[in-house]
Amino acid sequence: MNRSVPATRLALLLLTGLGACDAPAPLPVEEGVPEALARIRAETLSDVRYTFALQVPEPRSEAVTGTASIRFNRSDSGNRAVVLDFMLPAERVRGARVNGAEVAVEFVADHVVVPAEALVDGGENHVELDIIAGDEALNRNDGFLYTLFVPDRAHFSLPVFDQPDLKARVTWDLTVPASWVAIANGPLQDSILLEPQAGAPSDGGAGKKRLTFAESRPIPTYLLAFAAGAFQVEVAERDGRRLEMFHRETDQEKVARNREAIFDLHASALAWLEEYTGIDYPFQKFGFVLIPPFQYGGMEHPGAVTYRASSLFLEESATQGQILGRASLIAHETAHMWFGDLVTMKWFDDVWTKEVFANFMAAKIVHPSFPEVNHDLRFLLAHHPTAYGVDRTRGANAIRQPLENLNQAGTLYGAIIYQKAPMVMKQLERLVGEETFRDGLREYLSTFSYGNATWPDLIAILDPLHEDDLTAWSQVWVEEPGRPTILVDRVLEPGGALSAVGLRQEDPWERGRVWPQRLAVHIQAADEVYIRDINWGGGATGVLLEEPGVVPDFILPNGSGVEYGLFQIDDASLGYLVTHVNSLTDPVIRGTAWVTLWDAVLEERLEPTRFLDAALAAVELEESEQLLSRILGYAQTAYWRLLAPWERADTWARRFERALAGPVFERRIGEEAPTRAATLYRSYVSIALSPEEVARVRALWAGETDVPGVPLSTRDRTSLATALAIREVEGWQGILDAQEGAIENPDRLARFRFVRPALDADPEVRTRFFESLSDPANREREPWVLSALGALHHPLRAGQSEIYVLPALELLEEIQRTGDIFFPTRWMGATLGGHGSDEVVEIVNDYLESRPDYPPRLRQKILQALDMVERSARIRSGAGDLIAFDPAPERAPAPQPRRPS
Repeated sequence: MNRSVPATRLALLLLTGLGACDAPAPLPVEEGVPEALARIRAETLSDVRYTFALQVPEPRSEAVTGTASIRFNRSDSGNRAVVLDFMLPAERVRGARVNGAEVAVEFVADHVVVPAEALVDGGENHVELDIIAGDEALNRNDGFLYTLFVPDRAHFSLPVFDQPDLKARVTWDLTVPASWVAIANGPLQDSILLEPQAGAPSDGGAGKKRLTFAESRPIPTYLLAFAAGAFQVEVAERDGRRLEMFHRETDQEKVARNREAIFDLHASALAWLEEYTGIDYPFQKFGFVLIPPFQYGGMEHPGAVTYRASSLFLEESATQGQILGRASLIAHETAHMWFGDLVTMKWFDDVWTKEVFANFMAAKIVHPSFPEVNHDLRFLLAHHPTAYGVDRTRGANAIRQPLENLNQAGTLYGAIIYQKAPMVMKQLERLVGEETFRDGLREYLSTFSYGNATWPDLIAILDPLHEDDLTAWSQVWVEEPGRPTILVDRVLEPGGALSAVGLRQEDPWERGRVWPQRLAVHIQAADEVYIRDINWGGGATGVLLEEPGVVPDFILPNGSGVEYGLFQIDDASLGYLVTHVNSLTDPVIRGTAWVTLWDAVLEERLEPTRFLDAALAAVELEESEQLLSRILGYAQTAYWRLLAPWERADTWARRFERALAGPVFERRIGEEAPTRAATLYRSYVSIALSPEEVARVRALWAGETDVPGVPLSTRDRTSLATALAIREVEGWQGILDAQEGAIENPDRLARFRFVRPALDADPEVRTRFFESLSDPANREREPWVLSALGALHHPLRAGQSEIYVLPALELLEEIQRTGDIFFPTRWMGATLGGHGSDEVVEIVNDYLESRPDYPPRLRQKILQALDMVERSARIRSGAGDLIAFDPAPERAPAPQPRRPS
């Protein structure tokens, strides 16, 4: 019979080897997947094959059951037991056979231990387990389910060797309701309608069918995937390749409006990657499924890529940022087919390698599809602001981090690997040259195809191709956290002209580190621009200016938009830029100037109101939609988080509203592009506070007025109803009732009903809702939870929602154990995102100080989210050494619009 081994017997188990004749070397079996266990399995097991035959009932109340068949070769001189990973095995394993014989396996923590005496050494073994599949990673919803196993959650639902370097072939055999369809890693081979079995529970006459999928190519367990349910299926052919799209969208006009673009973007990404890598698409088929409540933007399962539906099915009112975001997301997930799926990291300490290549390649892939977009500016805006948002904090983490157990792998994810790492990769490409870099990647993919590799493996390929010491370069950029502080000084001649630009680098963490990088120092004086490119090792240096008599308006050392750090420009440059940033002609320079100005605000060198002056002027002056979107994002953060509530309500609400209302409702900026109008409209709704403009928002929701060129969908009107409820307008309850009645799509209706208590004007209703989140079952649809937390902690309710901060902190460890990879970070971001008070800073710091042994990576997540609260509290209190600038230097003309009026 099967036996459950309690934790107190763990050491005994390790020593005895489950009854083997000779005591084998210890097996490190504990909760999760410890690295030591993974290394033993990688050395002793090979040629793994899984077949999962699952019975999937339609009601969520009924269990998914079936058989897991696991074949593998074993060669272990220590004659140790074999350990499979499976959550709650004592409850879920109903029978076990090893090489055809019934065997008594043991259960230790979340593992199934197969005794050594039942196994063959030096040949193939076959383990069969009759199981109840765990719902934890099956994401079961009414009418559909989908797997999501990254990073270590395959064993939450199925018995596997849950580590990335035991890649396996998988066969899915699914019995589902006859009306359902399914998608999986391999191509569908057979579909058979089944006859009802005598004595089986009634299925209401709907019947069942068995879907058999072909065996996949080798993939890691976190990429094993299927989705089944009431989906519609769209099929297209591009370049001789069949593409499949599964979705649940009921608005057929929306499907028709987006369908061809979605297929085209996938096809162009596949073609580009085949050309760049020199390797044909490495899997048997290409399909993808759009899930309404999906936890991420996308997940790169071969043959069954998963997306959040709203990321691909865009509304008519989509902004340019959303259109570009869809293209980048598709390119990102498609790039993973080579970078992550074909070649996989050996261990999750290198999870960033697959993400950096996906983001880095995505930036290249979208170029041809959007020739009108400045892609150098897009690279800057897509990476630097978000990466800086983490790297400037006390909780900053390195790109590459050690990992002892895969049950902590989810804590590795965040802006550093998604946004900082591509910037570091861009610098590496510039360092070695584009062709050398591409050739190195081709060698890397070819060498490790269908296998595993580490970051040092890639550095070993590139290092001989370039004269610089890439290992030393990698140490500070990849292995350590933080960003350099780069200070800019003017070295003047006796008459005041510039003789040189002085550059100094400091380590804000005071560890004496230097970050080597290339800088394009941009010096502008009147109508002249001087650029000095330097390959800087990090010590103090001077950049000589040979032209005599130059008096610069400003100096920017990050002129290419690729440089990385806190650039503390001199006071004169800062004063000029905050007044004249909108008149700069080069969009990349404007972008770097805005990023630098925002850093100056957060470093308390520049008043938020001065920044807002420039930002509101940009509404009419800024010609780049993507840069305007970033500026408005900064401005909304300053508006809600850096201004005192009285300052916002008494002065800035009306100024912000006037700046946006004209372009939104009067289209006075010439032939406004619809995407630009949509960007301005969304910003307007987010900041409207005065009674007059809130009344206009209500009229928009009611259909009594409109936004020229921006058709409002049901989803848009739901957002308007949400904004009105948070502002507690008269009749808010009726607004929510009416909006609920207007939502026809069942998935969107379920989401609205979930979030609605968080919108309630009654604090007791909101408190009961928050308390319900202590039950993991109520946190299963993570995007819904985050939307609700955003409503609970909206800045207008910050005073009332402080009571939720401490219990939210107390839930974080459990959330890390039960939630998906981004949920802990987003939980804290949504919890603290509306706050800026000393009281909340004290709550969080007291919590951390009272827990010196708190998990370090979760501590980092909290500190990352806390950073903006701390800065907000300091700035609101008037702390800092703000610079008083001349608001209008005589020598510089006022900026003028560059777009036709």
